[in-house]
Amino acid sequence: MMRSFLAGLVVLALTASAPISTSARADNWPQWRGPHNNGVCDEKNLPTKFDKAMNLVWRLPLPGPAGSTPVVWGDRIYLTSPEKDTLPRQKAGQPRAPRGRGGRRNQAEQQDLLLMCVSADGHELWRHAVGHSNRNVMGDEGNLCSPSPVTDGKHVWTLMGTGDLACYDPEGKQTWAVDLQARYGKFQYQYGLASTPLLDGDRLYLQVIHGDGDASTHEQFVVALDKATGKEIWKQTRISDGYQENEHSYASPMMYDDGKVRLLITHGNDYIVAHRLDTGEEVWRCGGINPKSHYNQFLRLVASPAIEDGVIIVPSAKRGPVIAVRGTGKGDITDSKDFQLWKRDRGTPDVPSPLIHDGLVYLAGENGDLTVVDAKDGKEIYRKQTVRVRHRASPVYGDGKIYLASREGEVSVIQAGREFKVLEKNELGEPIAASPAISNGRIYLRTYDALWAVGKK
Repeated sequence: MMRSFLAGLVVLALTASAPISTSARADNWPQWRGPHNNGVCDEKNLPTKFDKAMNLVWRLPLPGPAGSTPVVWGDRIYLTSPEKDTLPRQKAGQPRAPRGRGGRRNQAEQQDLLLMCVSADGHELWRHAVGHSNRNVMGDEGNLCSPSPVTDGKHVWTLMGTGDLACYDPEGKQTWAVDLQARYGKFQYQYGLASTPLLDGDRLYLQVIHGDGDASTHEQFVVALDKATGKEIWKQTRISDGYQENEHSYASPMMYDDGKVRLLITHGNDYIVAHRLDTGEEVWRCGGINPKSHYNQFLRLVASPAIEDGVIIVPSAKRGPVIAVRGTGKGDITDSKDFQLWKRDRGTPDVPSPLIHDGLVYLAGENGDLTVVDAKDGKEIYRKQTVRVRHRASPVYGDGKIYLASREGEVSVIQAGREFKVLEKNELGEPIAASPAISNGRIYLRTYDALWAVGKK
């Protein structure tokens, strides 16, 4: 998956005019889900145990908290941050702030939303304001810096929850910027836009799945933009019969590539949908995520699909179903025995996205349970507890290990495979909502307080 794309990115990096070190020949982490866009890296000799006294290469304090994952290319790391920290902090076991659109859990703040560039030796190189109005969501859960940047080594693109999308070169010079709400209309998200753009070739793909119950006034759509200019290549309306909170999808688009067929995959509002890359036209869709017989009006989708070896693992939300489908269907494949491989009626991760590696699917529950199933038939291999606290970060694989970060700042390292074995539990003491990034022998951890680099010095 995505290996030819990665090879192309390496060529771009080596020919870029901006200074890129020879470390770019190692694994880069160019997108939220890594070099193969599936949470898997090929790095070896990664640390198992780490803290401030062991394997800490550096720790850089950050202006404010965010749940976005850093991206890495060569000797440069890009990440987002609000200009200051306004999130209420709660320790494990403490009651959370009350819900409500206008209360503490959705408090608006006038502050800059920043894109930052950090060197591989832990020094900030530059920062630029991309958006100018922040909003805390769900109390201590996050803000409008949730989408992760993407990079190809020659440029970096960042999207904020305000709809501000911008492109910069490695030296911090802005190439272009666009306000998506000014272009496409006001967003209607209860907790803000959180979907990360997908970079593929010369295009950026974005899904905007939102609404207020009136599809005639708030269109849901998928769009392809020219990465060099930000200009629209195509825009496709995404039709759905979902309603209420289900109209709000916080998932990110993914690329399906089985070596013969390449499709854009979008996820939200009760369906996973495949689109043609040249026009955005719908190729197939799969429902069953939110069965009509017992419809849940509040089943918003946050976790994104995972794709490997022609199989798409489709998460839902709130402990609902997990579905595995083939990516080569046509039309509505909701109940198709030809394209639906298996379905688990319960046990989906709510926020962390699934991980697939070596024929196994790893489902990280929001309560700290890790469930592993066989990718071929969905049969459960084990379900075990890691840390019984909130989990928001998606698991990543590297060097035979699964790295799983809890919201309270503990990073569990689990042995990959059919046997459950906790190799280490690392206490960072700082809240984490961002997924780890791995590059050039190091693990980068974006906590609410700082950017950590652990591993090879």
